[in-house]
Amino acid sequence: MEWTTVEAANGAKLSVRLFKPAAGAEAAAAAEDVAVVLVHPYTILGGVQGLLRGIAEGVARRGYRAVTFDMRGAGRSTGRASLTGSTEVGDVEAVCRWVADNLNPRGVLLVGSSAGAPIAGSAVDKVDQVIGYVSIGYPFGLMASVLFGRHHNAILKSEKPKLFVMGTKDGFTSVKQLQNKLKNAAGRVDTHLIEGAGHFQMEGPAFDARMVDLIVNFIKSLPK
Repeated sequence: MEWTTVEAANGAKLSVRLFKPAAGAEAAAAAEDVAVVLVHPYTILGGVQGLLRGIAEGVARRGYRAVTFDMRGAGRSTGRASLTGSTEVGDVEAVCRWVADNLNPRGVLLVGSSAGAPIAGSAVDKVDQVIGYVSIGYPFGLMASVLFGRHHNAILKSEKPKLFVMGTKDGFTSVKQLQNKLKNAAGRVDTHLIEGAGHFQMEGPAFDARMVDLIVNFIKSLPK
């Protein structure tokens, strides 16, 4: 694991961690050189990149470079968090561009967890090198949409491949709400429902291995 700092367009300095595969694992995935950028849950409620460390380490063990970072106002990053995640979209863009310029992958997969999902979704079409998107617990429900509804159109209109992972007991989004949102979404849209899982359960380490499997299998399904 390596630490670095990436500066966002408006001056916030973002704390970034790079998780590298072991030599053998890296060679195995060299033909599918995709870097995975993970976007953490809501900063206002204590979201930091450390919540995604288990997934990042698992992805790296499977042969893909993984990047986590603290959005503005979280962890070691400077700046102030916004209530709706609108400013943080620029943070995601800055990290994706850093990855593209410094790691030179074939493409970047954006993965957002909880509130990180709408924020990441708004950045998908802003960075050409992003080739796909995975949402873990996207907050599509009515109350969550008060804060994050402005992000919905960006990902639903994107033609890039998308995977939405959600627990059937998610307290922020029902299965019906998810299905209604996705029925008119553009491009390839996959869903994976985890029976009986709640929203915050999927942010915990008990589900890290399953999330890694879903992410890696999604990468392998993307066009070369």
